[in-house]
Amino acid sequence: MQINGVHLNVQRTGKSQPVILLHGLMSNLTALQPEIERLSRSFEVIAIDSRGHGRSEKPAHFTLQDHIDDVLGVMDALNLPSVFLVGTSAGSYIAQGVASQQPERIRKLVLIVPKSNGKTSSVARFIAEHEEEVRGLGHDEIQALVLSHIFAPSTPESIRAEQAEWSRQQAEQGLTLDAQQAEAASQALAGFDFRPVLPQITAETLVISGRHDILNLVAEGQLIAELIPKARLEVLEQSGHLPNVEEPERLLELVEAFLKA
Repeated sequence: MQINGVHLNVQRTGKSQPVILLHGLMSNLTALQPEIERLSRSFEVIAIDSRGHGRSEKPAHFTLQDHIDDVLGVMDALNLPSVFLVGTSAGSYIAQGVASQQPERIRKLVLIVPKSNGKTSSVARFIAEHEEEVRGLGHDEIQALVLSHIFAPSTPESIRAEQAEWSRQQAEQGLTLDAQQAEAASQALAGFDFRPVLPQITAETLVISGRHDILNLVAEGQLIAELIPKARLEVLEQSGHLPNVEEPERLLELVEAFLKA
């Protein structure tokens, strides 16, 4: 779709109440396929490759507000006056922006491993905190290092290996970001703060945090749940920052039950 002057890759499947899915930083909608498959049995699912990601166009510079405007632009183009909105990690930042700026258009909101504010992206902060470890490493090596740290301690080696293999396949398919593209994507998330506007969100909201998430702490999810009037927090006890692979069935159960209620 051509939205706000940028080509966006959008996957649309299923029928009934529309649900928009938003992926995380340096990811893309292929990471959401289990959620798309499950939710499309009951809903019309619209998954978006955010600008700068996946098969969408990759401008040299863009902002978090551009991401927010893109979601609203997709809704307008598809003639969707209101939707359910599900955002994971960086997708949850975009979702908070959409739901606070046009609250009447979001009926239900799911924020997975979110935070409400940040001077930098959580990945950029992690890299800065591990300066000694990353010194001398290339872009791909740094991304592999980040991945190795964001699981829960109890996450089996088999799941870690599957995620590493998925990342390798993404690279083969040309879906990973190079260093320049990753920097542009990260810079888009610098210096945002939704805390003053979260009370404006009117949607019923489910916040899901991973107990062992070192990127977006449980305390971040708790704060969001306290600031949004109709919100509740669920904590996945065996998850870090990737509950969709660490506790996929529990995550899907929570999201599906909330959207159907």
